[in-house]
Amino acid sequence: MEKISWRGGALVAPVPAVMVSLGDMEKSNIITVAWCGITNTVPPKTYISVRPERYSYEILKKTGEFVINLTPSSLAKVADFCGMYTGRKIDKFEKCKLTKEKATKIEAPMIGECPISIECKVTDVIPLGSHDMFLADILAVNVDKSLLEGDKLCINRAHLCAFAHGEYYRLGERIGKFGFSVKKKKPL
Repeated sequence: MEKISWRGGALVAPVPAVMVSLGDMEKSNIITVAWCGITNTVPPKTYISVRPERYSYEILKKTGEFVINLTPSSLAKVADFCGMYTGRKIDKFEKCKLTKEKATKIEAPMIGECPISIECKVTDVIPLGSHDMFLADILAVNVDKSLLEGDKLCINRAHLCAFAHGEYYRLGERIGKFGFSVKKKKPL
């Protein structure tokens, strides 16, 4: 495989295209974030990175709470809309006909139409340049019951949305599971 070399840039892909809800049940906003991920297992920690000039940045700094709502591919257009317009001028929940659901551990609302909502409490704000990283503890993970088979999460049923190099994608088929490359074959 022959490769060419480009200058350094933001090209780790795909990444989740999540809708982050913040504020409270009375006054809230939704921001679409692709700079999001897991930073630690025990304790469970995550992050989102947000530009300081964004409307949601002010809310995050004030409340220190947010919900990462994993976006199903059926809501890709809604997620894109929430990333294109500012909450300073419109109520995105109302405009997009999304349902506010009360979170279990924090004041920020969850998005009812999203199959998984992750409640987060900010522990650190780390300036990085164009964005500040909001490092947070994961306090609760709320999962739609339709994604469960007994105790097992069948995340493939969520048909989640991913973002890569300016485009949205629906996640596809499972091609393996953790440890499948080293699993021993059962004797005949």
